[in-house]
Amino acid sequence: MIVKFLLVGTLLSGFLFAAEVGSGNPAADSSSVVAEVNGAKITLGDFEQKRPGVVFQARNTYYETLRKAMDDYLTEFLLEQQAQKENLTVAQLLEKHVNSTLPTAVPSEEALHLYYEGTNSKEPYEKVRVLILDHIRDTRLANAKAAYLDSLRTQAKVVYRLSPPRNYISTKNAPVRGNADAKVTIVEFADYECPYCQQMQPTLDKIEAEYQGKIAFAYKDLPLPMHPHAQKAAEAAQCAGAQGKYWEYHDALFKSKQLEVAQLKETAAALKLDTKAFDACLDSGKEQDIVKANKDEALSLQISGTPSFFVNGRFLSGGLNYDEFKKLLDDELSNPAEPQRASR
Repeated sequence: MIVKFLLVGTLLSGFLFAAEVGSGNPAADSSSVVAEVNGAKITLGDFEQKRPGVVFQARNTYYETLRKAMDDYLTEFLLEQQAQKENLTVAQLLEKHVNSTLPTAVPSEEALHLYYEGTNSKEPYEKVRVLILDHIRDTRLANAKAAYLDSLRTQAKVVYRLSPPRNYISTKNAPVRGNADAKVTIVEFADYECPYCQQMQPTLDKIEAEYQGKIAFAYKDLPLPMHPHAQKAAEAAQCAGAQGKYWEYHDALFKSKQLEVAQLKETAAALKLDTKAFDACLDSGKEQDIVKANKDEALSLQISGTPSFFVNGRFLSGGLNYDEFKKLLDDELSNPAEPQRASR
C-alpha cells in the first residue's frame, strides 16, 4: 500500500489553525486534502469527523502556545511603548522603575544563616553566602519587574482578538446544578479519588457560591485506573441521583473522602436515602453503564487526566486557582459570543 501523508506529526496543530488565524473561518478549510491513501484523498473534514477529539486537542494546544507567545510579545510591546513615552530605552525604563526600587540593604547575617539552613546544603555557609545573596537579589528583581509589568497591563487597554477553540459538551443525562439558562456552563470530568480533584473542590464551591445564578455546573465521571475506589464511588453517586440526591452525595464524597464500599453505604444512610434500594443499586452495578459512557466520552475527547474542564467549550486541564477561574468566568460572562446552554 502506498500512503502519502501531506500532514505530519506536530505540524498537525499548526495546519489546523493556519486558516483560522488568517481568515477566521476554519469551516472553509474542511475540504482541504490532508492525506492520500492509494490515491484516495482524505480531507480535514473526513479526519475531524473520525477523530474529533484529536483535532480539538491539537487546536487547543496550538491556541495555548500561541496565546503564551502573544502574552510575551504584548509585554515587550508595552515596555517599548512606555519607554517611548518617557523618551528612554527599555533598559533605561527598567532601571528607573525596577532596578532602582530594589532595597540596597543586605540581609543580616542571622537572616542569611536561616536561609542557608533551609537549603539543606552540604556546602559550608561561607562558600555559598555569595550565591545566597545573588539568589535573593534575583528574586527581588524578578518580583519587582513582575509588579511593574502588572501595573503597565492594568493601565493599558488590551483586547485579544484570538478566539479559543471550543468543543461544546452535551450535558444531557448529566447532573447539572445552577441556572440552566446561564451564559456560562462548566462541565467537569473528575474522579472522586483523585487528590487534585479533591484539592480543587473548595475552589469550585467558592466559584459556585459567588456566581450563583450566573453559571450552570455539570459533573461527569472519569474514574482513573490507578484509583481503585473511583469506579464504585462514581456508581454510588449515580445511585444517589436515582433517589434525587446526586449533588448532596457528590458533595459528601468530596468532603469526607470515604470511598470504601461500606463507607459509600454509610454516606447514603447519613443522607437518609432508601438504603435497601441504594445498596442493591451499588452491589448490582446498575449505574456502571452511565459511568462507562462518561469515561468513553472523555477518552474520545483525548482527556487522560483529572480534573478537566470545559467552560463554554473551552478546555482546561488540571487545577486552576480561584483567581484564574474567576478571570476565565468573567471573560466568558462579558463575551458576546453565543453561550452554551445546559441541557436538562
